[in-house]
Amino acid sequence: MIKAKLARVAAVVGASAALVVGLSASAQADSDKTINLPSSRGYMHFHDDGDVFSVCDTKADGYGVTGALWVRNSANIVSQLWTIDDGGDSGCDKKGENIGQLSTYQMEVWWHGGGSAVWSAWFNE
Repeated sequence: MIKAKLARVAAVVGASAALVVGLSASAQADSDKTINLPSSRGYMHFHDDGDVFSVCDTKADGYGVTGALWVRNSANIVSQLWTIDDGGDSGCDKKGENIGQLSTYQMEVWWHGGGSAVWSAWFNE
């Protein structure tokens, strides 16, 4: 009887561990982020594998696109880390930034022709 109970407990613990590992793998695989400007004018993308940010101007309309990365530290102080611009050339502009777990980050992208900026949700690894 005790062996049967131990076997059931071991099975439940094993299944729980497999579920946690599976959920962790899915969260890691889905950690890339993209925010898009209206009218397909451009976007900002965070590629988690390598911690690379891209800003892309997708319309040849004479205006460019700028992306910014903001950080909020454990004291809840928010500051802008950097900006990158894209426009007037082919391809996207990129910048690396090591994203960790001690702070949270937010992307912002805007079109130089006017309108509101688009913001991501706060995130970290």
